[in-house]
Amino acid sequence: MTRIVIAAPSAVVRAGLEALLSATPGWEVAGSFADASHVESLRPDVLVAALPLGALPVVLNAAANGAPTGAAAPAIVLLTSEGQPEWTADILRSGVRALLPRDAPAAAILAAVEAAANGLAVIDPQELEGLLGSPVPLDTADTGGAPLTPRELEVLRMMADGAANKEIAWKLAISEHTVKFHVASVMGKLNASSRTEAVTRGLRRGLILM
Repeated sequence: MTRIVIAAPSAVVRAGLEALLSATPGWEVAGSFADASHVESLRPDVLVAALPLGALPVVLNAAANGAPTGAAAPAIVLLTSEGQPEWTADILRSGVRALLPRDAPAAAILAAVEAAANGLAVIDPQELEGLLGSPVPLDTADTGGAPLTPRELEVLRMMADGAANKEIAWKLAISEHTVKFHVASVMGKLNASSRTEAVTRGLRRGLILM
């Protein structure tokens, strides 16, 4: 059971978040308050805070104090209308696991809470664009070439997971000979001389994520 505490000055926001989060199987809303002062006693797994950035130090301190000795502090999902790209990196470094706009859709909030509870970080796409800045040109060796087919992308993803040809063949229900053909095609299209280089070039081109 994932224990969640909600902190928001607005009673309307608290009610909306409580209704949304308590309806998810496996989640328990342990409390809903105007601030984060009750986090220490309730020791939740996730703190959903719809608070101004000025309150963040207090939230972080309460979360840290609310963790049992030797245990991780609650994951913080911060909903704010004050997010700016230049602050985003500092906010995430401070211990916040998810940063979303206050008007984020329900599905995004649910996904952020689930991700934060599992140790992942979540950021709004618009904030991410500002944080990353302009795209960096790829190496010329990683550009151009024929696009990979859907099957080749599947094979490349499994290569990135370290799967051997035999395992790939079993998972895709095809022969090892066919897998070898796909691997050779992937390496050729990515101008790679090894499986490792193919995976590296695939990552650089955004074809796969690790």
